[in-house]
Amino acid sequence: MLPPALCVSLLAASCALWLPASVLAASCEPVRIPLCRSMPWNMTKMPNHLHHSTQDNAVLAIEQFEGLLGTGCSPDLLFFLCAMYAPICTIDFQHEPIKPCKAVCERAKYGCEPVMKRYNHSWPDSLDCSELPLYDRGVCISPEAIVKAEGPDPYNTDLTRCNPESSPDSPMDSNSFHCRGPNAGCKCKTVKMSLKTYLRNNYNYVIRARVREVRNRGLEPTAVVEVKEVLKSSLVNIPKEAQTLYYSSSCLCPPLVLGEEYVIMGYEDEERSRLLLIESSIAQKWKDKMGRKVKRWDQNLQGKSRSAVRRSRP
Repeated sequence: MLPPALCVSLLAASCALWLPASVLAASCEPVRIPLCRSMPWNMTKMPNHLHHSTQDNAVLAIEQFEGLLGTGCSPDLLFFLCAMYAPICTIDFQHEPIKPCKAVCERAKYGCEPVMKRYNHSWPDSLDCSELPLYDRGVCISPEAIVKAEGPDPYNTDLTRCNPESSPDSPMDSNSFHCRGPNAGCKCKTVKMSLKTYLRNNYNYVIRARVREVRNRGLEPTAVVEVKEVLKSSLVNIPKEAQTLYYSSSCLCPPLVLGEEYVIMGYEDEERSRLLLIESSIAQKWKDKMGRKVKRWDQNLQGKSRSAVRRSRP
């Protein structure tokens, strides 16, 4: 058998003739694809899910998406592409690289396919979301579900076997896998939707919106919602389209569920033209009567404000 050091300098094909299959299957390699070096893993395994035998081949293929990435059509696109082209390689899953979750693919496709269609392109068949695992049918990765473990070990990354978006507070263990959703360890205070609360908190904006995604990565946790109706807007123009709401902490309070429609009450950052969600904000499942109720409350609030101004005059 050839010594390991000699194998490094030989073609992989020739080494394959000498090394045991178990050694070949276990060979993780550092991620060298420039676009994927920002991912929360730094070891990958070839061939990837697109059957590229080397990272050099994968680089040429993934670079075709650079223009699409530049449009910012979906915050999930880069993660999804890297999970396909440079799949994570861990000490527990060396024989079969882990795929991204179906939901990650669907979010990326939902945001980016309309942009591709403007240039007469469609979502590639090779990235078909239907071929990817659901959270409850096998191990898969998503941005919300990767928890970097302490220590320098590049293999030491915990993955989840759960859907962090649907069941964010349900811990689950499976060997070295730990499910930790975005609100793990947090307890959101329930803010009752009432006239008293509305008058006391004097919200800047009130919208009816459907939740498209919730992100808890980096320093600014956010939620992306599709605005259906603007019931109140004080400082920031809110068009009826996708809007980003900025949480004040990583606890994501008030909590939002993907796909659900809410009446959302919060505050505006006029200087940065942002819509904010803080602990005293309200997010309640939408009902048709809520729109009329909020309008009545706002009229009540405006009446109290005018009365206060009159009383303050000499």
